[in-house]
Amino acid sequence: MEALLCSTTLQLKSLYHRHHRSLSSPFSPSTHTVTTHRKLRKSSCQKVQPSLFVPLRVSANSQAAPASTEASTSSSVPSTMKAWVYGDYGGVDVLKFESSVSVPEVKDDQVLIKVAAAALNPVDFKRRLGKFKATDSPLPTVPGYDVAGVVVKVGSQVKGLKEGDEVYGDIHEKALDGPKQSGSLAEYTAVEEKLLALKPKSLDFAQAAGLPLAIETAYEGLEKSGFSAGKSILVLGGAGGVGSLVVQLAKHVFAASRVAATSSTGKLELLKSLGADLAIDYTKENFEDLPEKFDVVYDTVGQCDRAVKAVKEGGSVVVLTGAVTPPGFRFVVTSNGSVLTKLNPYLESGKVKPVVDSKGPFPFSKVVEAFSYLETNRATGKVVISPIP
Repeated sequence: MEALLCSTTLQLKSLYHRHHRSLSSPFSPSTHTVTTHRKLRKSSCQKVQPSLFVPLRVSANSQAAPASTEASTSSSVPSTMKAWVYGDYGGVDVLKFESSVSVPEVKDDQVLIKVAAAALNPVDFKRRLGKFKATDSPLPTVPGYDVAGVVVKVGSQVKGLKEGDEVYGDIHEKALDGPKQSGSLAEYTAVEEKLLALKPKSLDFAQAAGLPLAIETAYEGLEKSGFSAGKSILVLGGAGGVGSLVVQLAKHVFAASRVAATSSTGKLELLKSLGADLAIDYTKENFEDLPEKFDVVYDTVGQCDRAVKAVKEGGSVVVLTGAVTPPGFRFVVTSNGSVLTKLNPYLESGKVKPVVDSKGPFPFSKVVEAFSYLETNRATGKVVISPIP
């Protein structure tokens, strides 16, 4: 019997290799799913070793579940997936597309998401460069913080989410301290329930994917600065991923008395459309030289030494990057799905809108190009990857 199984295995491998040569690109919509030959695994002809990367088996008659609103069932989740991976720290050249990465295991407090869209943040490329390797998870890494997709499996302790729910969130509770090894630039990702919220019905997956880390950072920074109704704010980098949301939250959620923001010449109208009362062209004037001073300056671009000159006495300067000059303070966001749930009504009503860069969404095959573009620091709003097949 064992000899017969070995013979069958060799025949299947031969058929697989002939079929595999005829397959389209792994980025094609006709991507084929993984099937598992459980009986053959028990044979002495095949040994399965636990690893982030496991052998990919292809069935000619089965197709990958589309990244749509239709939910997959947990029984249809494959054992491997397509994902972007890096095994060494460095530039964009370390990013590799892999077609046989293990689907992450789901812990009791987690759900498994079939990813429809993801988004890039500056922390993604800083992590890839090894800027905080001392507190990073082990390599190899599937990058990605922001995600939007469909729940396909739930852990035993999950109470508020079920299979088929459309969700979004930042999958890493702590951005710099032990982020997950398996991120969102993959077909599947496992996330704690507490980090997720139901996706606003008025937004598509690409729009939703661009929000979590940026909007949570914007909101938490405003809270930590003591910002409240009737106060004024200056946002440095108001057209960026975080800055565009700070402008909107300050105006429409916190009820600011006055919102000013800086950008290049071509983005001034965008600032006004988001709610800025004063749009400052940083290529033509120095914001710190303006006679007007502000209760809070929110610095998203690393100009704290100038920002402190534009704040009122007793005011606050929120710093996301670069050196900190008193009274500036820096913070690193803690991801929390309850913040997204709190802000969902503003997103549903359109008072707060996601800003997706016009060069995107980038297809899943163009993740390297998306990273390269993000690192130019010229993006307007968020750099989004969608659809993820």
